[in-house]
Parts: sequence; C-alpha cells; structure tokens
Amino acid sequence: MSKNKYQRLLSFLPLLGMLPTLEGCKWTLLDPKGQVGLDEQNLIITATLMMLLVVIPVIIMTFAFAWKYRASNTSAIYAPKWSHSTKIEITVWLVPILIIIALGSITYKSTHALDPYHSLESNVTPVNIEVVALDWKWLFIYPDLGIATINEIQFPEHTPLNFKITSDTVMNSFFIPALGSQIYAMAGMQTNLHLIANKKAEMDGISANYSGAGFAGMKFKAISTSQEDFIAWVAKVKAAPKLLDQDEYDTLAKQSQNNSVALYSKYMPNLFQKIISKYVGMKPGKQIQHEKSSCG
Repeated sequence: MSKNKYQRLLSFLPLLGMLPTLEGCKWTLLDPKGQVGLDEQNLIITATLMMLLVVIPVIIMTFAFAWKYRASNTSAIYAPKWSHSTKIEITVWLVPILIIIALGSITYKSTHALDPYHSLESNVTPVNIEVVALDWKWLFIYPDLGIATINEIQFPEHTPLNFKITSDTVMNSFFIPALGSQIYAMAGMQTNLHLIANKKAEMDGISANYSGAGFAGMKFKAISTSQEDFIAWVAKVKAAPKLLDQDEYDTLAKQSQNNSVALYSKYMPNLFQKIISKYVGMKPGKQIQHEKSSCG
C-alpha cells in the first residue's frame, strides 16, 4: 500500500472518534410517545423493510457477480452475445411491481387513517388548544380554560388533543416529533391536528419550516402529565399576573428570538379568530391595523 493510501485511511480516524458521542442521541421519530407517532413509526419501518427486499438482494448479487465473473475465474461461462433471459426479466419486473403494489396499498390506507384532520376515538374529553405562530415564538390558547401560554403546553396523558393552528406571520410548520405528524401554520387560514400522548413525558416542539433569522430558537415544550398535575398546572396559570390584552399581544407579535415561557391568566375574547379574520380578503402589501381590545 502506498504512502498516500495510508494517509487517506488515517484521515478517517477522527470520524471514528466521534462515534461514541452518538450513543446518547435519540431518534425521536423512532421513540414515539403517542399513538399517532407509534403508527407512523410502524409505517416507516414497514416501508423500509419492504424496500430492502429489493435493495439487499441487489447488493449481494453485485458482489457475487463481480466475484464469479472476475478476470481470473476462467471457469465462468463467457457469453458475449447473450442479451435476453425470460426468467431474469420476470424476476426484475415482477418483484418490484409486487412491492410497489403492497406499498401503495399500505400508503393509501395509512394516509387516510393518519389524516391529521380526523379526530381520535376516545372516551376521554379532549383538550382543545389554539396555536398561533409568531416571530419567533408559539402562542397557545386554551379556549375552554380561558388561559394562554408562550412556548409551553401541558395536557393529561391518554387524552386526545385537538389543535387549531394559524399564523400571524409567515408560514411555519407545527411539529411535536415524539407525538407524530406536522402541519403548516398559515396566515388567514386554520389547519387542524389531532394527537394523543400515551405516557407522561416532556417533549420538544419545533417549527419545521424555515421562517427567518430566529427560526432556530422557535421551540417549545409539550408536557404530558397526570390528570391531577394538569389541573394543578391550570390553576398555576390562572393565578399568573400577566394578562394577554391588545398591548401585550402587540408586543408579542414583534420579532424576538429565544423567548422564554410566559403564562397568561386571561386573554382577549375570540383572539384566535380575530388573528385569522384580519388576513381574510387582504390585498398584498396592505398594512395590518390592530383593533384595540381588552381582556374579558
């Protein structure tokens, strides 16, 4: 082996030294905390295994053919005029076609079963949460409880979550990887998402769509708790001194980065719908005029 080859091999040693640091990494999509995430994990694994039915044999045959028909193997059949084999044609076409049919069937069924707009079947009363994407923070409104938060939501385990999502800025994408599914937040529009947590956990939530300079810090915590702990948390928020009136909302709507958690014991009536409505029918370039309102 030449000196240059040794040098190339040695250049990979620093990469090998990085492998131990990956032991603590978690692939969140493959460690779901909710039923939707679990179903999506199963779909990813199933689709991958089915595709490997083609990939693995091809890799094996590539090495096998290269070895069998190497120049030094004089016993290998040499057929320079060979051009067709019915058996090979049937194999290379039929197997992929069957896999595509199977994948198509699975994808069709799972696409409808995992439709984010479909509510989840449960005997438990769902928690309704209205979500507003801002620059660069998340506003969460609990319409049934009369409270609001910034960059944190809590909810009981084994309880369906009904999200209504919009944006008061550019398009974002609301995503809690451990619970599965993501869906866009767009100004003047409402999207829906239904999730559930199967266990107690503290999960990371993110914007999965680049939205400007503060995008990297546009994160929030999604915490599933016991019913008792959730009731205690709601009481804590209701006792918070902050009120989400128009002046406070105007401040929130301004661009700011790496925002900390904030709790609001009250918010303006119909805030979520007002945020959507102010963009309906708006012409490009028209300035937004905030309507003064106070907390109810």
